[in-house]
Amino acid sequence: MTSVLVINNYGQFAHLIHRAVRDLGTRCELVKNTLSTDELLGRGPDGLILSGGPTMDRIGNCKQYVREITLPILGICLGHQLIAETFGGTVGKGALGGYARVTVEIIEPDDILVDMGPTISTWASHADEVSGLPNDFVKLARSEICEVEAMRHPTKPIYGVQWHPEVAHTEAGDTLLMNFVKTCEEC
Repeated sequence: MTSVLVINNYGQFAHLIHRAVRDLGTRCELVKNTLSTDELLGRGPDGLILSGGPTMDRIGNCKQYVREITLPILGICLGHQLIAETFGGTVGKGALGGYARVTVEIIEPDDILVDMGPTISTWASHADEVSGLPNDFVKLARSEICEVEAMRHPTKPIYGVQWHPEVAHTEAGDTLLMNFVKTCEEC
C-alpha cells in the first residue's frame, strides 16, 4: 500500500489533508516538521505532502526535506511557497488576503492536474503567494489574481499548489490528491 507523510506546518487544514489522503485508501501519517530527514525516511514513505501554515517562521526542516529527499513532494499553500523559495523563487503579499473562492486556469495538465479540466473553482488564501517562479520550474496553473497557482520542478517529482485540494469547496481536489498518490506509486 502506498504511504504518504503529511508534514504538519501548523496550518488549520493539516488534519484535513491527512484525512483526505487516508480516505483515498492510502496509508497516511501526520508528522512534525522538526523530524530529521533520516527520521522521515525511516518511516518508509512513498511521498510527502507539505501542509499549509501561518508563517515561514514555523516550517521546521521543510526546506531541507525539499532539497535532500528524492521522493515525490506536494506543497500546499505555505508548502507551495516554501518550495518556491527553496529553489530561488520569490514569495510576496497577494492582492487578495484571507480565504476565498478562486477560479484557476490550468495551463499544463501535467501529472497532478490530469483530468481536471481547463478551469476549476478552488478555495485558497492569497495573503502570501508565489510571486516569482523559480528558475526552470514549469507553471501549471494561474488565476486572475495570481500568476503561479501551481508549479512543478523541471526534473524531480516536486509540485506546489496555492489552493487547498483537501477542502470540499475545491472542485476536483480528490482528483489532484489521487494524481499525486499515483505519482508516488510510479516513482
